[in-house]
Amino acid sequence: MSSIDLYIMAGIYILAGTLHFLKPRVYLKIMPPYLPYHLLLVYLSGVCEALFGALLLFPATQSIGAWGIIATLIGVFPANIYMLTSYKGKKKWYKLALWLRLPLQCLLIYWAWLYTNA
Repeated sequence: MSSIDLYIMAGIYILAGTLHFLKPRVYLKIMPPYLPYHLLLVYLSGVCEALFGALLLFPATQSIGAWGIIATLIGVFPANIYMLTSYKGKKKWYKLALWLRLPLQCLLIYWAWLYTNA
């Protein structure tokens, strides 16, 4: 994998994590109701995404950052499932996008795994 790929991945997670603080309502809407402390979990997942994204940028912490991203992606997977199963809209393209998001999570996990040094 190239350095460009690593910087793109790091940037994606740093931006995504930052958005949890700038636009928390977006993330609150997709929180499964069975989880407690929705706002705290939104902020915590934002910290994890931004922190692990930043750790990807340094060779000494790259593997920790990659494993952290993998754990975070697994941790937020229930929100993606909830988003899909609770969608009541009529936009077929949006429903398709929600379905495609699930395998995309697997690809993102694989992309992060490439930087784990495993």
